[in-house]
Amino acid sequence: MKIKISNKIQFLAYRLATSHNTFYFYTNFYSMLQFFRKLLRKKTGGKASFNIEETDPMKKFLIVGLGNIGSEYENTRHNIGFKILDFFAKKEELTFKTDKLGDLTTYKFKGRTFIFLKPSTYMNLSGKAVRYWMTKEKIPIENILIITDDLNLEFGTIRVKTKGSDGGHNGLKSVQALLNTTKYPRFRFGISAEFGKGRQVNYVLGEWTTEENDQLPERLEKSVELIKSFGTAGVSNTMNAFNGK
Repeated sequence: MKIKISNKIQFLAYRLATSHNTFYFYTNFYSMLQFFRKLLRKKTGGKASFNIEETDPMKKFLIVGLGNIGSEYENTRHNIGFKILDFFAKKEELTFKTDKLGDLTTYKFKGRTFIFLKPSTYMNLSGKAVRYWMTKEKIPIENILIITDDLNLEFGTIRVKTKGSDGGHNGLKSVQALLNTTKYPRFRFGISAEFGKGRQVNYVLGEWTTEENDQLPERLEKSVELIKSFGTAGVSNTMNAFNGK
């Protein structure tokens, strides 16, 4: 909701700024407060609110990178969701702050608001953080994007889907259970499946190889472009432009 500044309030602001008399200073200041109270009551149906400008829910996006908290997981394949958001934040000079159920930061781009979330619930309970922030920020389900690792894709392959199973991924399993649907956008980042029988856990919680580390920067740049496209061009155009590339 945007409030247009009237001639009256501009005049009062001028009187306030140029007043050298204490009595007139407080009189003008009180008049400004009274004016804003009346205006806010009119705009909010009788209830004053300090949220003068609201973001259109359809222009707000929740981008969730799945991962585990703790330095021991920082460079593991399973934490690619965190890594992509950290790379994005560093590139755009954003700072994550710890809040309820996760670390968050906000990015403004082409009239859109992107809320980046790294859940602090550990992977298997990621859905709690997703549901909480979706509800709190009033973000429609089609405007969330869950970033996760995928064993079924070759290393660095990226793929966006609007629905599907959890594919055996515990983070997605939690998200789908808490949202009570399999229809939500997800961004899968391929980590390959180069492990022997019974070694899957060690593999996904293992660190990138030297060769993979050398290729990661370009793949992370591509991931940043994908996220921006998701919010500005829409999921269908983003799928066409990025899937399998």
